[in-house]
Amino acid sequence: MVLGAAQYDGVPSDVLKARLDHAIGLYEEGIAPTIVVTGGGQPGDRFTEAQAAADYLHAHGVPDTAILRETTGQSSWESLAASAHFLEERGMTDVVLVSDPFHSARIDAIAEEVGLNAVTSPTQTSPIKGKAEWRRLGTETLRVGVGRIIGFRRLMRAEPVGDLVPGLAIL
Repeated sequence: MVLGAAQYDGVPSDVLKARLDHAIGLYEEGIAPTIVVTGGGQPGDRFTEAQAAADYLHAHGVPDTAILRETTGQSSWESLAASAHFLEERGMTDVVLVSDPFHSARIDAIAEEVGLNAVTSPTQTSPIKGKAEWRRLGTETLRVGVGRIIGFRRLMRAEPVGDLVPGLAIL
């Protein structure tokens, strides 16, 4: 399962491409016979993150029959919860989660909360490096801590997140 990231008029961002390239490797190794791509769109978008991701996978040799799409999620929690629902209907609850390294602990915990038996396999080629990577690692660490205390669904619904933990949303 590839967690969504930005796309630009159907073209995956470099962050999303790194995740998709990693998923292609897992598919080719037989570790992931089915790839779930996630992510909705923003107002005015012609494509969802999942559509752009599926098109990229298909263009890189993954057959459409091996790609499932979750096109409604606007957050990691929403994407994982929606995917868990349709995967459960197919009798699939064991998943490999693909995202950036700093995102792995939170998506693993969310997956557990929504009923998935997950392992993470973060991409090692993420373009997010340096200060940006450290900043995101700090934010994710706080979100994991708060999510474990109050639940990730509640954390996702907090508007703004900084209301729960001052400073969390500005990291």
